[in-house]
Amino acid sequence: MITMDQIERIRKRVMVEGKSHRVAAREVGVSRHAVRVALHSSALPKYQLKNTRSKPVLGPVEHPIAEILERDEGQPRKQRHTARRIYERLREEYGFQGSEPSVRRCVAQPRKRRPEVFIPLEYAPGEEAQVDFGEAEVIIAGERRVVQLFCMKLTYSRQPFVKAFPHQRQEAFFEGHHEGFEFLGGVPRRLTYDNPKVAVRQVLEGHMREEQEAFKSLRAHYLFESHFCTPARGNEKGQVESLVGYVRRHALVPVPEFASFAELNAHLRRWAERQAERTVAGTQGSIGERLVADRKALLRCLHSPLTAPVSPWPR
Repeated sequence: MITMDQIERIRKRVMVEGKSHRVAAREVGVSRHAVRVALHSSALPKYQLKNTRSKPVLGPVEHPIAEILERDEGQPRKQRHTARRIYERLREEYGFQGSEPSVRRCVAQPRKRRPEVFIPLEYAPGEEAQVDFGEAEVIIAGERRVVQLFCMKLTYSRQPFVKAFPHQRQEAFFEGHHEGFEFLGGVPRRLTYDNPKVAVRQVLEGHMREEQEAFKSLRAHYLFESHFCTPARGNEKGQVESLVGYVRRHALVPVPEFASFAELNAHLRRWAERQAERTVAGTQGSIGERLVADRKALLRCLHSPLTAPVSPWPR
């Protein structure tokens, strides 16, 4: 039985490098029959979007916690709320019956510090995209809630893709990749990530990682290379780090209201499409014009080449 690692190596040698079945079999150390099996066995990992898990105790106070932290941004650093003080206020003002550790976990997420980012001057077309999740507040069906933004950005053209999910679980991670590749018009040769648990089982030395089997299957299906940042070094994927904040400031301010996630994601898609009209400082040509070059170099292009760079979105 061939492993997922062998399937990925076989598919890359035949489908990306253009090698024959015989050469691929010899280099990977399998039979030519195994090569034929590998070329027809890599289906996209299965997933099904789930509803958000209910939080009967913490859920009602998530918004007050977010408000406290937001107001703290304008206060002296030594006079901001600790997690302990927030817990005390929740008990006194809201009758909170949950535990202090649950409040600490809720407070810790938005307080994670982002390192200073560094954006390289240039990349080759189709070379790389960067991927990250970020958070934003929106109102859906009358309820104010925190949503998770799956962000993907091509590093040459700077074209972004954004989709909102109720969580960051594996099914959202996979669906974000699938729809991102469809939107951008193909698959970059390399994707750069932090170290998300849905992809990384264990961080090893340097950039080496023990990856999740489902993530290996995703990568074998689309044939991209994966690259993981050094822990706490977000500058290694500075473009998508800045994209998360850019989306919040330019697409979701003031806090918008939508009837559903579908309506929110239609809004985010229209916003991403309009980015093609922009020209990024230090680059030549608009994002849409550069996207044409990106798409010509992407793997397994999903849309035909474009002739009108000012309108790069197939209908």
